[in-house]
Amino acid sequence: MNFGIDDLPVRDELRGKSPYGAPQLDVPVRLNTNENPYPLPEPLVERITERVREAARGLNRYPDRDAVQLRTELARYLTKTGNHPLSLENVWAANGSNEVIQQLLQTFGGPGRSAIGFEPSYSMHGLIARGTGTRWLSGPRDADFTIDTEAATRAIAEHRPDVVFITTPNNPTGNAVPPETVLALYEAAQAARPSMVVVDEAYIEFSHGDSLLPLLEGRPNLVVSRTMSKAFGAAGLRLGYLAAHPAVVDAVQLVRLPYHLSAITQATALAALEHTDTLLKYVEQLKAERDRLVTEMRALGLEVTESDANFVQFGRFADPHGVWQKILDRGVLVRDNGVPGFLRVSAGTPEENDAFLDAVREVKKELDA
Repeated sequence: MNFGIDDLPVRDELRGKSPYGAPQLDVPVRLNTNENPYPLPEPLVERITERVREAARGLNRYPDRDAVQLRTELARYLTKTGNHPLSLENVWAANGSNEVIQQLLQTFGGPGRSAIGFEPSYSMHGLIARGTGTRWLSGPRDADFTIDTEAATRAIAEHRPDVVFITTPNNPTGNAVPPETVLALYEAAQAARPSMVVVDEAYIEFSHGDSLLPLLEGRPNLVVSRTMSKAFGAAGLRLGYLAAHPAVVDAVQLVRLPYHLSAITQATALAALEHTDTLLKYVEQLKAERDRLVTEMRALGLEVTESDANFVQFGRFADPHGVWQKILDRGVLVRDNGVPGFLRVSAGTPEENDAFLDAVREVKKELDA
């Protein structure tokens, strides 16, 4: 007798859905998950070892439930890089930005409530919404993947969602959302409900422009979420955080699990924050490599979306999955996100990017033959 998920009493909104994930294949060059390709520098590895050793001596006790030191250092980092003063009371941290999003939806979404995002965008917003019993609404984007402000504000006025997600730079397309668009959507959301507006800045350190943190001033229903997975090169750490009005930070603590951030996680994140200047130098290298990918793919005649992230969306292909396979056959793994006609490649090291560009040239020549 075959027994599977469909035989379990799973909630209706989860039936037929697939878990989030990208292929983890053993190939020479993996450029499909927007990871920072540079290993942590040895001085940081040594500092992590020191901090973890210190933390290990107290593992018989629960960790700091409120992560006070970590939140204080995150606030200091945001104040320094985001042109907006923040303190401990403005910052909350969790196990990856996905848990931050989950806590926000547990607090402000849930059964009988709805959330809207402008797709294609980060698919976990919708997946976490469904996981928390929040009705998910797909808002419009233009053909160039920008948000049409008028169409978006109409959608907010019509549906009156409880939570509005704005991803900038957007994943998977890479383009940034102008501050004036965010402000217009925030005002529309306040007029409709009022609603919480979550600006997902997972890739902001790679942007040509500035963070939208200054928009928090005078806007208590605005939240900016971040991650240490990308710019900090710490995807394996699983540390995300948000900046918002202190009342929002108080609210999400109503749903957080007890002692949700381990002492080891907090120690490792604190060590990484001590090396911010070094880690951000790698960001500058990746930005240069991203721009090189854009230039060289456009020279090949490919359509490339403007990117403010550490990845590039490129196409258009009649059969994007077929092109994905041809690139994979040449030892390079990129991402087929399901955006019609397009694929996505993460910016890697110069050598990895060379391998990708060589593969694309061969595939393009084959397609044009």
